[in-house]
Amino acid sequence: MTGTVTHDPAPAAAGRPGQPLIVTEDAELLDDLLRLCAAAGATPEVHPGVPERGGGWEAAPLVLVGDDATRRVRGAARRRGVVLVGRDQDDAGVWKRAVEIGADHVLMLPEGEQWLVDRIADVAEGVGRPALTVGVIGGRGGAGASTLACALAVTSAREGVRTLLVDADPLGGGLDVLLGGESAEGLRWPAFAGSRGRVGGGALEESLPQLHSLRVLSWDRGDCVAVPPQAVRAVLAAARRRGGTVVVDLPRRLDDGVAETLAQLDLALLVVPAELRAVAAAGRVASAVGMVLRDLRVAVRGPYAPGLDDREVARLLGLPLAGEVPVEPGLLRPHGGGKPPGATSRGPLARFCTEFWERALVEAGGV
Repeated sequence: MTGTVTHDPAPAAAGRPGQPLIVTEDAELLDDLLRLCAAAGATPEVHPGVPERGGGWEAAPLVLVGDDATRRVRGAARRRGVVLVGRDQDDAGVWKRAVEIGADHVLMLPEGEQWLVDRIADVAEGVGRPALTVGVIGGRGGAGASTLACALAVTSAREGVRTLLVDADPLGGGLDVLLGGESAEGLRWPAFAGSRGRVGGGALEESLPQLHSLRVLSWDRGDCVAVPPQAVRAVLAAARRRGGTVVVDLPRRLDDGVAETLAQLDLALLVVPAELRAVAAAGRVASAVGMVLRDLRVAVRGPYAPGLDDREVARLLGLPLAGEVPVEPGLLRPHGGGKPPGATSRGPLARFCTEFWERALVEAGGV
């Protein structure tokens, strides 16, 4: 059980990693809290009471006060991020003691263990603003969604933004291949199929291949492995916690795993070739995606069929227009000249991506 007493917990030192403080003399409770800290990847500071000046009471991003220690911390300076931890579900007086020490939350073990592990991991990782997460999906097969997803990620990384590119289409052949990194060392999606609960954001990022200054989560060339929805949720949540930008290349089908992905997007681009059949197919894709994602925009790709332009395509689909995706001449040659999409900073595709990020970041209030 957990309960909120006053205000929200303090953020982790304005996004900087930190370690929690444990205040208790209860040996059994201390063992449990140390176990939960270890599960969250944190090494806490432990005191029987409020540390002397210079200690961790004011500096720690999270303070876990055992119910046995409330009298010893009653006179401490009020601060955010204090959690009162107890075991007796029937003790109504715990709420009064929580108010007396200025606690934000009351937590009872063992019921509240998962909540507490998540909070400890947040402060250990230094969680700040979550990543701006953008999906790209084709209105029909061959629309160029994977190319645009790679170009967006490459452009973001070139600007010095922490960037992670996620391949959410197990039948797409692998974005690492499109980036020329199919042999790069690092984990692919099948390695995360068994993930449950919380995945460490830092550990995830360090385990992935690094290509063109960004991290890539793609598929291997083995048999297709189904990744359960809960694993998809855990991995994408970890990716977002690290901040920066996350770009997701989406499949055109909608299943439980894709629905988990869509639920974590801030917005998505629907790439639509300017032809009537593509617009008709894109309408069906938009209808399915729109059941989960509210912010879906059209990125139109030429050449244009007679009577169509980018604004008309957006009107027919009833969606806002993100712009016209330009043709990158170098990508039309075999192997794209050895460069990934968007790698030429002065190329038309890179300029489109740069303008998109500038608008998106302003709308999101910065990254």
